[in-house]
Amino acid sequence: MVLWGLFSTFFIIGFVSFGGGYAMIPVIETEVSQHGWMVTQQFTDVIAIAGMSPGPIATNSAILVGYSTAGVTGAIISALGILLPSIMLVLIVATSFQKLNHYPIVKSMFYGLRPIVTSLIIYAALKFALSNNVISMNVSWHTLSLLLVFGLSLVALLKLRWHPVYVILLSGLVGVVLYS
Repeated sequence: MVLWGLFSTFFIIGFVSFGGGYAMIPVIETEVSQHGWMVTQQFTDVIAIAGMSPGPIATNSAILVGYSTAGVTGAIISALGILLPSIMLVLIVATSFQKLNHYPIVKSMFYGLRPIVTSLIIYAALKFALSNNVISMNVSWHTLSLLLVFGLSLVALLKLRWHPVYVILLSGLVGVVLYS
């Protein structure tokens, strides 16, 4: 029953979620929480690991949730659940996109999806920050230092155009220095 729950949940998430892995995080979190597979802090840890691991964050998250819930079998079932809809949709879209792309309604639909994808990504980031006490009403040295690391990372990525790998590595080193 748990394996079917993992497969069906991740299949539906994979089928209805647009905008890539980061936009899927809030949906995955809601489902994981509703099924009682993990508490918020465990899920936050999963997202941190999934984000640092090579590969798509949604697939990595599904695998880690599945593994945590039902071992290796759960990881495989969850991965299949989240990947099958993408494979099916890509095959369908690839065969018909060239024919449909000329219609204004199709162009409008894709244009209309952009803001919701952006809002889902921002929502995931804020939810992640809130669950890790990065954003809180209590102003402390810890909160200020986290916001400073965030701000400097953002500047390094947007203004200085540093490669994200360098920003991640440097942020990790700063974390070791500040929080050890």
